[in-house]
Amino acid sequence: MNPNDKSLDILGIKPIGEAVNTVTKGTVEGASAFLSRVCLPVAEEVGLLLRDKVRYWRANNLANIAIEAELLLRSVNPANIGAHPRVAHEILEKGSWADDATVQKMWAGLLASACQEKQKGDSNIIFVNILNQLTSSQVRILNYTCENASKYVSTAGFPNADQLSVDAQFLMKVSGIEDLHQLDRELDCMRVLELIGAGGFAGTGGGFDSDTGVANLLPSTVALHLYTKAQGFLGNPIEYWDLKPKETKEPNPESCVVAKPTIRLLNPESCVVAKPTTRLLNPESCVVAKPTTRLLLNKPVDER
Repeated sequence: MNPNDKSLDILGIKPIGEAVNTVTKGTVEGASAFLSRVCLPVAEEVGLLLRDKVRYWRANNLANIAIEAELLLRSVNPANIGAHPRVAHEILEKGSWADDATVQKMWAGLLASACQEKQKGDSNIIFVNILNQLTSSQVRILNYTCENASKYVSTAGFPNADQLSVDAQFLMKVSGIEDLHQLDRELDCMRVLELIGAGGFAGTGGGFDSDTGVANLLPSTVALHLYTKAQGFLGNPIEYWDLKPKETKEPNPESCVVAKPTIRLLNPESCVVAKPTTRLLNPESCVVAKPTTRLLLNKPVDER
């Protein structure tokens, strides 16, 4: 115990407190050394290293997000801008850890679209949680898929899209991933999040075809909603892209070919006429029926 410590110890626990501080300091220093090797910004954020530096790093990320959000809201009346506190906090808290420009723009779009709800709803919290689970490569794949897949309105009135098939080498350029197996994992995780694929299978637009090596990408309805919200758009994907029902091709009367009745003429020379045939009997095989005589028995005849 420090003899110069004049503070009161009514409950007599000061020695215990000093022991805890000693143990805690040793634990923090050990954790600091480990986390600084794993991820310096995280170590700094929890107060294990230089807190000012990580604050600056996160503040810089937040500044980029705020600038992008402000650009998206430049045509909106400032009086109509206001986000739900829960949504705004989650966006700023999670988005401040993103230092990739493409991902920052997505966070800015979510913030901008949330600001237009005038604090009435927290629906964007769904997309905050999804975006927070995506890597920068997955965000690029998501953007490319949603932008390039053919989209339409379903019969029931929902936004839908057709499958987009992409060569593996091209998708590597889009995502920035050079390792095929890593890219495959990224697509698998996107399928688990139900951002691509139908029914959770890779063969239905949710990843690589194991036989051809072609990536089949089918953006889900949730993916289309996430993309449009991340563009700072308040409405739905149908309004954003001005989607129409899928066209059904009707037959063109002018292009129709009517089958004409055909008459097949026979070639007289190719015709074979069946000639009547006469069958001659073999005399030896013929059996001649002999006449039979029926004899009446000599019985008295009734003359009546």
